[in-house]
Amino acid sequence: MEEARSGGLILPFGGKTPVLGSRVFLAPTSVVVGDVELGEDVSVWFQTVVRGDVHRIRVGRRTNLQDLVVVHVTHGTGPTTIGEDVTVGHGAVIHAATIGDRCLIGIRAVVLDGARIGEGSIVGAGALVPPGMEVPAGSVVMGVPARVVRPATEADRKMILELGRRYLEVTVPGYR
Repeated sequence: MEEARSGGLILPFGGKTPVLGSRVFLAPTSVVVGDVELGEDVSVWFQTVVRGDVHRIRVGRRTNLQDLVVVHVTHGTGPTTIGEDVTVGHGAVIHAATIGDRCLIGIRAVVLDGARIGEGSIVGAGALVPPGMEVPAGSVVMGVPARVVRPATEADRKMILELGRRYLEVTVPGYR
C-alpha cells in the first residue's frame, strides 16, 4: 500500500487510531481523530475536522472534504458514513448522518443526526437537512429546512464526478 501523505494532525482517542487508505491527502491544518477510516484517494483539506471520538466515521474512496468541513458523530447512537466519490463543500457540517455514493454536499450545508442522503443526490449550498430526513436517491434538496426540489439530472451526475476528479488530479500524483 502506498504511504498516505500527511500534513494534518492524526490523533488516537479512546483507544482508537485513525486508519488511512493509500494516497490519502491531509492538508497541514486538518485534524483526524479517533475511530475514523478514510478510504484510498480521500482528501481532507485545510482546517477540516473529522472527529470520531464517541462513535465511528467511515469515508469512502475518492471523497473530498473541502476546507472547514466538520464531520462528527453522536455518542453511542450516531455514526457517520460518507460514501465513495462524494464532494463535501467548504464549511459544511455532517453530524451522525449517512451520505450515499456520488453525492454533492454544498457549501455550508448542514446534514444532521440520522439523516440519510441517497446515492447520486445533491444537497444545495446552505441547506439544512433536519434530523432523520430521508433524501431519496437521485434528488436535489435545498432550503432551510431542506426539501426535495427536483430529481438530479444526467448533467448533475456528471458534474459531481467531475468535481471529484479535479480534486484527485491535484492530490494524487499521476492521476488521470
